[in-house]
Amino acid sequence: MRKTARYSSLAAAGLLALSSLTACANDAASSTADTGSGGSGKGESVKIMVGGLDKVIYLPAMLTQRLGYFQAEGLNVQLLSEPAGVQAETALVSGQVQGAVGFYDHTLDLQVKGKPVESVVQFSHAPGEVEVVSGKAAGDLTSPKDFKGRKLGVTSLGSSTDFLTKYLAVKNGVDVSEFTPVSVGAGPTFIAALQNGAIDGGMTTDPTVATILDKKAGKILLDMRTPEGSQEALGGPYPSSSLYMKTDWVNGHKDTVQKLANAFVKTLTWMSTHSADEIAAKMPADYSQGDKALYTQAVKSTLPMFTKDGVMPEGGPETVEKVLKSFNPNIKNAEVDLSKTYTTEFVKAAK
Repeated sequence: MRKTARYSSLAAAGLLALSSLTACANDAASSTADTGSGGSGKGESVKIMVGGLDKVIYLPAMLTQRLGYFQAEGLNVQLLSEPAGVQAETALVSGQVQGAVGFYDHTLDLQVKGKPVESVVQFSHAPGEVEVVSGKAAGDLTSPKDFKGRKLGVTSLGSSTDFLTKYLAVKNGVDVSEFTPVSVGAGPTFIAALQNGAIDGGMTTDPTVATILDKKAGKILLDMRTPEGSQEALGGPYPSSSLYMKTDWVNGHKDTVQKLANAFVKTLTWMSTHSADEIAAKMPADYSQGDKALYTQAVKSTLPMFTKDGVMPEGGPETVEKVLKSFNPNIKNAEVDLSKTYTTEFVKAAK
């Protein structure tokens, strides 16, 4: 990645900020798992790493905790947080945690690297991602065809936002070598990078999107928070946020996985019958960052991406494979067994 000294300094500052945010999120997650809001110190212990616990695309993780559904299944679930899904993936593969809440596309990437993991609960059938552009660049950056020569923000290199940005570029005639992906995280670090010109645009999720629009720091270029938006941008349903786990761990702990599936499916069903206001009210108070109305709007804008039953959407794995094969040489030249990247065994048996 091309960097000037100024951008190197910015990246260092951003990394420091992200480290601080991650530490706070981990402390908060441990607290909720142990002391209340549906958490319990009793029951079978499971650690789940989330690629950004306060991101609305991963909302079912904390909501399940807050609703008490883990506890009802006899589980003591500890939710931990990293700024990006790729870091949650790393924690899973290294054995630090038993599950990861992140994008389904990591299961394909890991399979070709000889590390079998599978989605056991599919939270979504759309990415929930939004490509935004800064006010300064909006006049010239009007579609992915204009990515050439641009600095584009992603949560981290190798993350799903990185994958999707590369696909949008290639699909629109721009080679991945013709633009610069910049790791800027999400939330305040992403917004600061957009405002100070460190990036011309980038891909992020709510509540960051809602804050950007509220601050008039940027505009929406592509909206993939709905199945319709996913179809338009990617050519089909795009299963994204999910609970995925190592295949051998799943096979060796089916009772535990079933309990997790029961809890998450119950949450997804609950979400489908409750309003954004009711959902937002269940979440930790600090998630709204002092603006409950704005946070509720962020939840409302993202709700269409979620499934009601945790089942993998038909045709979804094929869309993801098409996206990854367009730019990822490891997957482009490999045979991927999609049937081994997910299972519906547990969600279909959920209570």
